[in-house]
Amino acid sequence: MSTPFPFTAVVGQDDLRLALLLNAVSPAVGGVLVRGEKGTAKSTAVRALSALLPAVDVVAGCRFSCDPDSPDPSCPDGPHEPGAFETRPARMVELPVGASEDRLVGALDIERALAEGVKAFEPGLLADAHRGILYVDEVNLLHDHLVDLLLDAAAMGASYVEREGVSVRHAARFLLVGTMNPEEGELRPQLLDRFGLTVEVAASREPDQRVEVVRRRLAYDDDPAGFAARWADEEAALRARIAAARELLPRVRLGDAALRQIAATCAAFEVDGMRADIVMARTATALAAWAGRTDVLAEDVRQAALLALPHRRRRNPFDAPGLDEDKLDETLQEYAGPEDDDDPDPDPDPDPGPGTDGPGGGGGQPEPEDGGGQGGESAARPEQDRKDEQGGEPQPSGAGAGEQAAVGAAEPFRTKVLSVPGLGEGAAGRRSRARTEHGRTTGARRPRGALTKLHLAATVRAAAPHQRARGRSGPGLVVRRDDLRQATREGREGNLVLFVVDASGSMAARQRMSAVKGAVLSLLLDAYQRRDKVGLVTFRGSSAEVALPPTSSVDAAAVRLRSLPTGGRTPLAAGLLRAHEVLRVERLRDPARRPLLVVVTDGRATGGPEPVALAERAARLLAAEQVASVVVDCESGPVRLGLAGRLAGELGGTPVTLDELRADSIAGLVRDVQGTSRRAA
Repeated sequence: MSTPFPFTAVVGQDDLRLALLLNAVSPAVGGVLVRGEKGTAKSTAVRALSALLPAVDVVAGCRFSCDPDSPDPSCPDGPHEPGAFETRPARMVELPVGASEDRLVGALDIERALAEGVKAFEPGLLADAHRGILYVDEVNLLHDHLVDLLLDAAAMGASYVEREGVSVRHAARFLLVGTMNPEEGELRPQLLDRFGLTVEVAASREPDQRVEVVRRRLAYDDDPAGFAARWADEEAALRARIAAARELLPRVRLGDAALRQIAATCAAFEVDGMRADIVMARTATALAAWAGRTDVLAEDVRQAALLALPHRRRRNPFDAPGLDEDKLDETLQEYAGPEDDDDPDPDPDPDPGPGTDGPGGGGGQPEPEDGGGQGGESAARPEQDRKDEQGGEPQPSGAGAGEQAAVGAAEPFRTKVLSVPGLGEGAAGRRSRARTEHGRTTGARRPRGALTKLHLAATVRAAAPHQRARGRSGPGLVVRRDDLRQATREGREGNLVLFVVDASGSMAARQRMSAVKGAVLSLLLDAYQRRDKVGLVTFRGSSAEVALPPTSSVDAAAVRLRSLPTGGRTPLAAGLLRAHEVLRVERLRDPARRPLLVVVTDGRATGGPEPVALAERAARLLAAEQVASVVVDCESGPVRLGLAGRLAGELGGTPVTLDELRADSIAGLVRDVQGTSRRAA
């Protein structure tokens, strides 16, 4: 067994360490979601935490880690007789991104259940993690149904497996820790809310701290056991402090004044539901126990808000998470109890922990070194730059000939559902029809590999003709492996939505480009909700560029769109050819994900020899690849040339005006993009 990196040897990352330790003190806090760029010790800190957790007593031979003092009465391995138990370290179980549902929740032996009526159950990762840590790296890349199962088990403290009338339940209480890189896509808001705390981590920009990180990592890699031995005393002290805080926790008093501050803070930041209030209360109580106190103070409430609210206050998928600390301090002061009134000017950044010499001593969200904070980049820019973004005068410098500054996007709206025709087999999502593991049952087939979804009626029909030959004598049905039938199901898949946006001079009128950006932003919001990958190609001047390669981060596409300048000629052919190349490469990387091409243009083509003919040839090339496409016609005014409609005809796609794109227009609410998918059924 490899030696983990010591938790106390992690440099910096005070908020991350504090959030993990609070969950170790009080698992009822609900886990931690760690957001940050790669290479910031997220996984290292989580793996190191398991060595600090107290050992657990388990019933000897129980695969579900039942507590011998209070065994689970519905344990599949039960009932347990009083007696033998064993002590083992708390486990840390990792859930791989590619795990199946059976691997997560466990699997029933359907053949034995049908033939013998026996609940033969093979435990999954949720059972292994009971009374330990369940670590999900890249949680934002898990399939949605797995995340739902995972968070439901974490909330209820139990896992349920239901298969064709056969059910198994077992306890599953664990410390849930997820890590993610926001650049690779976000979690849905309702899933974010299920994590108790969240922290943002980033690599330090301080050279001395970076030097220390490298020095410790090299020392650990050279001699893991020796490095761990040098930190053994600090690890033992921290382990003892966790145990002491756990023992103190039931005696911590959460007074009415602190409860009022918690409720007022959640109301002030307009968080949905009551989960935030409950998590803040539990976190503030754990903070007091961690500090060795039996009373919750205002500083505990403040630190709890900084950890429990940032991921819950997002009102729009494109808003950055964060908390206005000035507003937080004002709210806490307004609802301060009598014991806090003696201090007319409270410290706006109190120390949330017992000191600065251990994990949790820093507290709060670290101030960015450039003085920015949330939105600090905007505050640091000159006033003229901000005017340019909002549609003011063109930038006085840095713009090419004929180029105009970026304009703001109009208000987003709910769009029609654009879907790819046919039946795909891509990743689960919410856009186009597909064969999926979840959805309505449409038929049955012989299983390829392990049976996951039994089609009971088809299985019985397959086994029935052979009962006499198999010597059936009792009421049970004699079922063989060849009789089993897998249910085929139809659901929805996510697609690759590739936007090709015309940023030429013909689109540069302020109000017009603002409306176009608003429409694309609306489509991006729709793609976010339908779990699509997105990409962005823009063309203007003399060339086209990939503003954003295909990614699951719709936020990144929205940022690129906002800063998109306009001006110059209209190299439509270059834009279509660049889109063709992007789709060709992505088809090699992810062949099951079907593309949807969204071209946003007025249809004009200028620049170079025969620009219109070149654009038509490029469009026919995409049509030959059977790429489903839609052309958003941005032409306006009383006289219209209909060029976007002609382009849609060459692409074999569907023309849609900006007005028709709205879901509340008189046209149909659902529109399948014309053309035949290359993977259509």
